Amino acid sequence: MHRSSESIAALAAALAKAQVLLTNPEKSLTATAGTDRYGEPGRPFRYAPLSSGLDIVRKALGQHEIATVQTTAIDQATQSVSLTTVLAHSSGEWIASDWPVCALSEMATPRRMGAALTYARRYALFTLVGIAGEE
Repeated sequence: MHRSSESIAALAAALAKAQVLLTNPEKSLTATAGTDRYGEPGRPFRYAPLSSGLDIVRKALGQHEIATVQTTAIDQATQSVSLTTVLAHSSGEWIASDWPVCALSEMATPRRMGAALTYARRYALFTLVGIAGEE
């Protein structure tokens, strides 16, 4: 779900300037995407780690007084964990995006929950600022 302050004019102007400085992070990691077809091997793809994307985003956005904030919440009604990513401008304007992370039951397996959270953080942030983190 998308949410924002009443006006985002100053934020949009600052983000437009920051996006000129943004580059897609290097896709230095490799993973394999599974298929739905039995016996068919997965397809390898390259992607950028969250850390290198954060380095690029913080530098470019910070020069234009935009901060990023990512928080999690537990939704008892859906029994899930969600992520909220906010771009906040020094003017007080902001835009936010919510992203589902995982089922609450995944918290019993910290590695799976951590992987899901990192994935969600990367996709949500990269989407909000307009960069690509995978092939």
